[in-house]
Amino acid sequence: MTSPFSPEEIASEGIKPQEYEEIVQRLGRHPNKAELGMFGVMWSEHCCYKNSRPLLKQFPTTGDRILVGPGENAGVVDLGDGLQLAFKIESHNHPSAVEPFQGAATGVGGILRDIFTMGARPIAILNSLRFGNLEDAKTRRLFAGVVEGISHYGNCVGVPTVGGEVYFDPAYSGNPLVNAMALGLMETPEIVKSGASGIGNPVLYVGSTTGRDGMGGASFASAELTDKSMDDRPAVQVGDPFLEKSLIEACLEAFKTGAVVAAQDMGAAGITCSTSEMAANGGVGIELDLDKIPVRETGMVPYEYLLSESQERMLFVAQKGREQELIDIFHRWGLQAVVAGTVIQEPIVRILFHGEIAAEIPANALADNTPIYHRELPENPPDYAQKAWQWTPESLPNCTADGIQINGQLKSWNEILLQLLDSPSIASKKWVYRQYDHQVQNNTVILPGGADAAVIRVRPIDAKPETCKIGVAATTDCNSRYVYLDPYEGAKAAVAEAARNLSCVGAEPLAVTDNLNFGSPENSTGYWQLALACQGISEACRELKTPVTGGNVSLYNETVDSNGNPQPIYPTPVIGMVGLIPDITKICGQGWQKVGDLIYVLGINNQPTLGGSEYLATVHGIVAGHPPKVDFNQERLVQKLCREGIRQGWIKSAHDCAEGGLIIALAESCISGKLGAKIQLDLINNKRLDEVLFGEVAGQIIVSISPEYQSQWETYLKQELQQNWQKIGEVSANHLTVTISDLFVITSNIQQMIETWEIAIEKRLKI
Repeated sequence: MTSPFSPEEIASEGIKPQEYEEIVQRLGRHPNKAELGMFGVMWSEHCCYKNSRPLLKQFPTTGDRILVGPGENAGVVDLGDGLQLAFKIESHNHPSAVEPFQGAATGVGGILRDIFTMGARPIAILNSLRFGNLEDAKTRRLFAGVVEGISHYGNCVGVPTVGGEVYFDPAYSGNPLVNAMALGLMETPEIVKSGASGIGNPVLYVGSTTGRDGMGGASFASAELTDKSMDDRPAVQVGDPFLEKSLIEACLEAFKTGAVVAAQDMGAAGITCSTSEMAANGGVGIELDLDKIPVRETGMVPYEYLLSESQERMLFVAQKGREQELIDIFHRWGLQAVVAGTVIQEPIVRILFHGEIAAEIPANALADNTPIYHRELPENPPDYAQKAWQWTPESLPNCTADGIQINGQLKSWNEILLQLLDSPSIASKKWVYRQYDHQVQNNTVILPGGADAAVIRVRPIDAKPETCKIGVAATTDCNSRYVYLDPYEGAKAAVAEAARNLSCVGAEPLAVTDNLNFGSPENSTGYWQLALACQGISEACRELKTPVTGGNVSLYNETVDSNGNPQPIYPTPVIGMVGLIPDITKICGQGWQKVGDLIYVLGINNQPTLGGSEYLATVHGIVAGHPPKVDFNQERLVQKLCREGIRQGWIKSAHDCAEGGLIIALAESCISGKLGAKIQLDLINNKRLDEVLFGEVAGQIIVSISPEYQSQWETYLKQELQQNWQKIGEVSANHLTVTISDLFVITSNIQQMIETWEIAIEKRLKI
């Protein structure tokens, strides 16, 4: 039986020749055009994780507080006192590269739907962004468009954007990363899940109309970007945040009736994904009539209905006889709502069009029993890594208390400090977050930029703020340069830093949602990076008792150059983590609070390294060496002591030592508090001055305390940390001064530091 499709037509759907043969075998016939499209999107990496699923199985997914783990629209954790938190992170990388405003905006819309589909009211948004060099005009356009898209959607829908991270590196020049994370507080008595049930129950289509926008978006997201990717603009969805706001309210109202059996967001792959996943998750089938679907364009064919990724749409299974009750709710909110199908016993997805069967496929073939590629881990690390690991600090110019020779000129440590503060990856992100409404809903406790993690009051919709003491903290973290140099250690460091940032505001880390952004897994280097990073995440989550509740895998983040050579991004496994704050009156930020407060470093046993550091990359233009390694025993203890010190009221500020090392962490605390610091450090044996100043280390936190608590605090440290801490100075008025073993190396005016740090991004945007 001859295939009705040419090899080119099959390949255009993202289907490999052997996968097409498997489709024919499963169906017992050749697929039609609509069915081929359905397989194309559902068998894409974006939907079925065919390269990553075997690796994801190693993640810990259960714990005392985990109510819903991987497999549903979002994870859910128990906060106690009857409160439950839904959270999830997802990517919209390729759409944002092609159409930055709509790509980013609909990324926010999609992650919000994952939250309220569970029956949770969205309470906060975070993001994790990566761009190329800001000196490049294209990067500036992408950056501005993405930030505008995020702010537009979040601000209009009325959910605060409270935190995140932004980094700039040439590795992302052609392929920016746009990861959006959302949190929601459960409002329904029962968590709403996606598995269809009840033979004969009606299937409702609700929300917006269906058009041709977003056609084949899942397949588009599973391929490298090329010069022709601009032709794929139809694969980028168009969002309407005001309609989504109505959809949130209508869905939550509908869920509270108890008439909704199951619900599924129409995200990637639209109707195809929602019907097949609901059917497969429930072990039943769904019959859907496309003639019942509300449309906004004429002449659409089944292929277009099934692959459209028009936004703000949902699929419900309702209790039979109560469908009109639900329809009335959606009509009252000005939304579409129709009975478009039925739950059937045969476990298939049957699509009707003009009275005929347009597609009929076993649900499992689309959603569960999809291709899986088991790849072999290379015996040896790739050449680039082995070469990078050979680098040593001895190859750098000699340095003294006066500074270091850079390109034949002596640069003082003051100049190096200001150069790092001027680096867009370290500099103020105020230009970004001032565009976000981060105070809507009136539950944001710490404003963006004020602490290492966002803090949100957990307030049920009918509760008064003064009666609500429980809070949640959230963060997104990943040092992709670390992961590039050593995927295993770098991924562990990303999880550890996320937990550390939560601990720095007084939160107990609870659980993780991850966004694995990588290049192609089909070459040995790409797979080595992905596989080892997954191992690192798995180990770190077990060590820190932060199970993974779900997330997103985004592969093929590569730009094909004019010579046809793929240029992958740095491997970037972004860790989204949430933590519990029992009492939001007992938290702290990163800025100094008062002149005379004492400054301590917790976790001094780990030695700083310049490998993979911001200093090495920014000042010397080198990406090499071994990144810092995580000592989990120290990590757990340092974080525990930080949390306890905050809850006891001893600690007035806490800040993680991360990019830029100890001196940048101190400078950031100065800038945030608008106060200086007098610091006295010891010269570590066999360490260069720049290693002491700007070397990076895992498991280290800077805290400040009031002198009145010094005795209690130090007694506590001696009992718990033994010698793994050091008092290094005190808060002062106008300058950051640093002395190392009686060598006076830095004296920097706080106002100059603030001005350098605050305008770094704006001046590059030519504002």
